[in-house]
Formats: sequence, C-alpha cells, structure tokens
Amino acid sequence: MLELDLMDETNTLTKEAIALVEKVLQSAAGQLNVKNESEVSVTFVTNDQIQEINKNYRNKDMPTDVISFAMEEMGEGEIKIKDADIPTLLGDIIISVERTIEQAQAYGHTFERELAFLAVHGFLHLLGYDHGTEEEEKEMFGLQEKILQEFGLKREGHELS
Repeated sequence: MLELDLMDETNTLTKEAIALVEKVLQSAAGQLNVKNESEVSVTFVTNDQIQEINKNYRNKDMPTDVISFAMEEMGEGEIKIKDADIPTLLGDIIISVERTIEQAQAYGHTFERELAFLAVHGFLHLLGYDHGTEEEEKEMFGLQEKILQEFGLKREGHELS
C-alpha cells in the first residue's frame, strides 16, 4: 500500500472525491507493483495556485491540469542512497480542481473520471513515464487507460488529450 497524503487546499472536494483518488492510486500502485509504503503527496489547488507553480517551476505562465514533482529523479552528480528500511519518496502530484471540472465538461465525462485520470497521469510521471514523444505518449496513455479500466472507470465521450 502507498502512504498517501491528500490535501484539498480549495476546500471544495467531497470526501468521496478524495477517497476516489486514494483508491485509484492504491489500485495503480498494486497494478504496477510499486514498492509498499512508497510515499506520495497529492494536493488539490485552484487554477491561480497551479499557474503560479507552473510559472515558477516550468516557466509557463498559465494554469495546467496536473503537475508532478518526482523525488527519486537523480540529477547530474547525485548519488542514490538506498536503505531497505527507508520508505521510497515518490513525490508530489498537484491537481487543479477548476481544470478538472473544465476538462470533464469538455470531454463529456464525469468530474470523478477526470479527477482519477489526472491522479493516475501524475502518478505515472512520478514513476518515470513521460509523453514527450509519440511512442512514449502511446505507452503512457495506454497504461493510464488500462489502470482506469481495471479500476472500473471506463472512458466516456470524447478522446482524451
């Protein structure tokens, strides 16, 4: 099981929505054989908050749907220190609740489905998946869809971007 820290800084999410994110991430971790007790933080924010983060860390002055900060990425010259007793810190996922609502409406599916999609998308980024090339995108988006379907959330409506 993952060690999850979920924080709703918008104070707008229901307990059920937060529980859904927790359950879908636990399911994803199980499906991907992620090390037990790996730690992930998920923070739900406004468009303004995620825009500030996007600007400061990615030099993109606009809101986005989800941003992930992986803790296990090694920078140049860093030495990885592993100890079996220390939990793996996977990193942070930040999700804009406003963008989740907008995208659910645009794609014609539920808020819950979009929220779960973004949580899984951010989680896969923490595990090193990316979508910079067509091949990477096909692998990552295929895996996202498989995780969501196995969890019981089928795609509805339009193609996801």
